[in-house]
Amino acid sequence: EERNLKVSAKMSDLQAPLVRPKRKKTWVDYFVKFRWIIVIFVVLPISATLYFLIYLGDIWSESKSYEKRRKEHDQNVMKVIKRLKERNAAKDGLVCTARKPWIAVGMRNVDYKRARHFEVDLGEFRNILEINKEKMIARVEPLVNMGQISRATVPMNLSLAVVAELDDLTVGGLINGYGIEGSSHIHGLFADTVEAYEIVLAGGELVRATKDNEYSDLYYAIPWSQGTLGLLVAAEIKLIPVKEYMRLTYIPVKGDLQTLAQGYMDSFAPKDGDKSKIPDFVEGMVYNATEGVMMVGTYASKEEAKKKGNKINNVGWWFKPWFYQHAQTALKKGQFVEYIPTREYYHRHTRCLYWEGKLILPFGDQFWFRFLFGWLMPPKVSLLKATQGEAIRNYYHDMHVIQDMLVPLYKVGDALEWVHREMEVYPIWLCPHKLYKTPIKQQIYPEPGFEYENRQGDTEDAQMYTDVGVYYAPGPVLRGEEFDGSEAVRKMEKWLIENHGFQPQYAVSELDEKSFWRMFDGDLYEHCRKKYRAVGTFMSVYYKSKKGRKTEKEVREAEQAHLETAYAEAD
Repeated sequence: EERNLKVSAKMSDLQAPLVRPKRKKTWVDYFVKFRWIIVIFVVLPISATLYFLIYLGDIWSESKSYEKRRKEHDQNVMKVIKRLKERNAAKDGLVCTARKPWIAVGMRNVDYKRARHFEVDLGEFRNILEINKEKMIARVEPLVNMGQISRATVPMNLSLAVVAELDDLTVGGLINGYGIEGSSHIHGLFADTVEAYEIVLAGGELVRATKDNEYSDLYYAIPWSQGTLGLLVAAEIKLIPVKEYMRLTYIPVKGDLQTLAQGYMDSFAPKDGDKSKIPDFVEGMVYNATEGVMMVGTYASKEEAKKKGNKINNVGWWFKPWFYQHAQTALKKGQFVEYIPTREYYHRHTRCLYWEGKLILPFGDQFWFRFLFGWLMPPKVSLLKATQGEAIRNYYHDMHVIQDMLVPLYKVGDALEWVHREMEVYPIWLCPHKLYKTPIKQQIYPEPGFEYENRQGDTEDAQMYTDVGVYYAPGPVLRGEEFDGSEAVRKMEKWLIENHGFQPQYAVSELDEKSFWRMFDGDLYEHCRKKYRAVGTFMSVYYKSKKGRKTEKEVREAEQAHLETAYAEAD
């Protein structure tokens, strides 16, 4: 009874809204409100055209033999090496790719490209070079995206071990930055599934880094480095066998946020440690402070899916309800099971960009729009960024949240309560991932001594973490109240540092350099920066991640960086 009173008191505290004054609207508010006009008449048609042209490019690439693709790859690598050797360190800027700032899928605007820099064009590196069924390895170039690789592998009943949900996400971005999917509780983050990296170093040398060759330090340093150690030109990635369908179970959970967190943990991490109960895929969606739906999936054959009485749901059809809304129906009708074609399941969040589509097109989820125009979805994130302008960009930084909080599994309930209190953003995405204890400490690493705690989900070689995905307009903004987005992100970053969590750097960051290196471990990264002569050639990871335009002083200091430790000592 005493425990129930405490839970009730806690829920009462959670549900009490923070007192915030009303915010005076400006012209930007009205522009954002009616931005759907530009999206419908400009962004969507151009997006659809670009998607079609990209598809034709993929078909053209697939029509070439693997031998021809590899020959073109070798020629393009030589061009990159030649370009790097043309750089004059005394007068040319720091090296970065020639891709335009607005093309990146991440919401962090690429401010470093607005300062002086030396461009190297990697635009031709978009081919699948080999799919080796014997070694179960796919060798791909960095601009190969998830839609392209799944279209090539799934018909073979093969797949990358981790396939990020959105079609446009590229191999290079998922390796140098961050990538996760519902299978990460088994395989780890995207970079953990890479067997080898092919990197062009600052001096123009082409090297192949694996976990057990002479470049093993570079192998462990590449993830989260944001391309600041060298230029990735190819990667060998682990393949796994898959079946034609995903058998998906929708499990509704109701209660306070700690109860929802426990329901999420129990859905994929059996307390008895029985590995046979671990599903192939898992994700959770928290719709409000008292309701969530957990989804667990296992691969199923075509024969099983088509048995009498089984329901098949082709979620990839343009007129289908948006996936997060479809999953939400489990709160009313209870637990249910259905079969989804594997590739359609992989990309279930693409059409509505999780739930961001609801803000971009308020009526986009209505049946009439889905039926008539759903085939045009989604708008390309790069085009949304290209058409927003400085004022809209600043508005979204202050009035919108797109952040991922990587936290230890046992702290998910605390993270949900923090988000509710400080941001009030719903829905919230939950996706677990292993964080491995590696032979060489990487930028992100498990809590020291986790292996002795025997917590739910942990194994001897990895601590179970969860991505708490916070994407949407905060409750105060939707109610017309004041909200300081920058301050909220600063508080989030502080909470993450205190709780051994991590913030993927595709998002807007407010970290200063000292705090950045408290969140991340810089020993291996700085070692490789010096050893492979990246200092003074490639930007540092903090320089690239830092919010705001680079001053001339910052640019000059980065170009003339001394070979000395650039990060603060960990407290």
